[in-house]
Amino acid sequence: MLTVKNLTKSFGNNIAVNDVSFEVEDGTILGIIGQNGSGKTTLFRLILDFLTPENNGIVLWNNQPFDESMRNDIGYLPEERGLYEDMTVENQIMLFSELRGCNPQETREKIDDWMLRFGVKGEKTDKVNTLSKGNQQKVQVIATLIHEPKLIILDEPFSGLDPVNADLLKQGILELRDKGSCIIFSSHNMANVEEICDTMLMIHHGNPVLSGSVHEVRNTYGRIHLYIETDRWTPDQLEQLDGVKEVIIEDQNYYKLILKDASYGPTLFDTITAGQYIANFNQTPPSLEEIFKLKAGETLE
Repeated sequence: MLTVKNLTKSFGNNIAVNDVSFEVEDGTILGIIGQNGSGKTTLFRLILDFLTPENNGIVLWNNQPFDESMRNDIGYLPEERGLYEDMTVENQIMLFSELRGCNPQETREKIDDWMLRFGVKGEKTDKVNTLSKGNQQKVQVIATLIHEPKLIILDEPFSGLDPVNADLLKQGILELRDKGSCIIFSSHNMANVEEICDTMLMIHHGNPVLSGSVHEVRNTYGRIHLYIETDRWTPDQLEQLDGVKEVIIEDQNYYKLILKDASYGPTLFDTITAGQYIANFNQTPPSLEEIFKLKAGETLE
């Protein structure tokens, strides 16, 4: 289990991370979201002891401070990738593995399976610079995860990956979670966070502003979004209904209603359906992306 208590870090007058605390249990995934410059990477560097926290901030791994003996338990993927392009894929993975003190023979035996798992287009004998950027990224992810670390920290791991390859990475992350790894990743893609995270943390200007399960965070805002599909109502008619704040036309006969309060839902259901079938009536809380925009100072539609 990773325990983070009261981490703070300043650079001059700029407070990059301000009193951030959380825990990540073994076998769970924490997603960290925030705008560029919000403090996510600084937070990761504090956790990894690359930076020294201020004001007695503490990072514990299984209730113990980090020391050199725990380094092999960690897999870290930085946001700025770094591979030796003239090395072969195999030698690159072996180098990172040996730096962690892993058994070379065990690592070598795993390479083919991990390349297949992540769909790397190329051979392990190919030089890194002959691969596409996406495949180079997958090689670096493999080098990060192949020793099946107990603590995994991934800074924007999905950046630059198409949906198919992003799904392959998700499956790899989930497999390690199921084996008991404690995983943290940052992402600008809220769908990734909603899909695979057990808990989430949002940082804004270095401050923690939202935390909990995705379900808990979304429901905090109430089910104020109502999606309907009907050809019996016009947008103007819908906008006149009691409790409707705004109507957004999503497609032909498909509307998104912003409610003044979630409690209007049952009455609106009775009114809009009038005892008849309609193709869609779905009352939901705002998406994580909409909440992200709200907390970042934008309008929640």
